[in-house]
Amino acid sequence: MSDCPMTLKGKKLLEDELSHLIRVEREQVKQAISEARELGDLKENAEYAAAKERQSIIEGRILDVQSKIARARVIDVATLNTDKIVFGATVTIFDNQKETTMTYQIVGEDEAMTDPKKISYNSPLGRALIGKENGDEVIVKAPKGDLTYEVQDVKYS
Repeated sequence: MSDCPMTLKGKKLLEDELSHLIRVEREQVKQAISEARELGDLKENAEYAAAKERQSIIEGRILDVQSKIARARVIDVATLNTDKIVFGATVTIFDNQKETTMTYQIVGEDEAMTDPKKISYNSPLGRALIGKENGDEVIVKAPKGDLTYEVQDVKYS
């Protein structure tokens, strides 16, 4: 299993999610299963089947989050000092096709899903930006053709 890079904030988000899943979601589904059992025959009990399915989803997510936290390689963005774009950088780029400026922070996969201003280091744009510097041109291969961006600013905060 490989490391799971994340920011301090990303790890905190996962820890909070894990706590919520264990303390709230797991307890709610236990209660739902208990109530559904009281309704009688479990073979034809839709409430019971739905509760058991929900339990399976919650337990799967708990295992997934626990695994990510165990494999976490936390990167403190505030300690980074480089001109090159690395994990945790906040990058301002100019989209040459749309003629617009966009700013993104390059983060881990779970953290990227929580904020549209964040992109995963594994995304096509994230992978293309890693290693670039201010003023560099970045080409991203996309289904509709190559997308070209220019790096305008790189910050670590």
